[in-house]
Amino acid sequence: MTNSFQNILVTSFPDISEITFKNIEKKYLNVIIINTIFIFLLLFVAVFFAVYKDIFNLKEYKFWLYVLYSVILVFTLLIQIVGFIKRKFAVREKDISYKNGIFFKKLTTVPFNRVQHVEIDQGPIARFFGLVTLSVFTAGDSSDDLKIRGLLSKNALEIKEFISNKTDG
Repeated sequence: MTNSFQNILVTSFPDISEITFKNIEKKYLNVIIINTIFIFLLLFVAVFFAVYKDIFNLKEYKFWLYVLYSVILVFTLLIQIVGFIKRKFAVREKDISYKNGIFFKKLTTVPFNRVQHVEIDQGPIARFFGLVTLSVFTAGDSSDDLKIRGLLSKNALEIKEFISNKTDG
């Protein structure tokens, strides 16, 4: 009987660095910035209300609270911009890959033979810019295994059809 647990040489695997990744649509950066500013606007209203009503005795620290708030906003926007630049995807003959992350880099590859279904979603701000989110689901999991935000609707439909054709055969 042959041993089915034989060693595989690492050099025989395809080189992931040879994948040509595509950038996310540049208009998606607008969506990220608008979402971030909206959340910070809500937080600002809460901080302003807390200072105005002198909840937690914050009036004497009002200037420093606003400075801290501004620094956190600018830092968050910078992180969001750099994070946007790091988001890339690739569609190959047998799989789809997505990579992102600044501090914690992540590369997800889903082979088409594991795909159960593909969805295209669109939020209100993304809709304004003509962008969608492509979600790829695999067997045995209730959540999406791969989600690519910031694709043009036309491109997402082409990718969805390509994946569907690969999974039907």
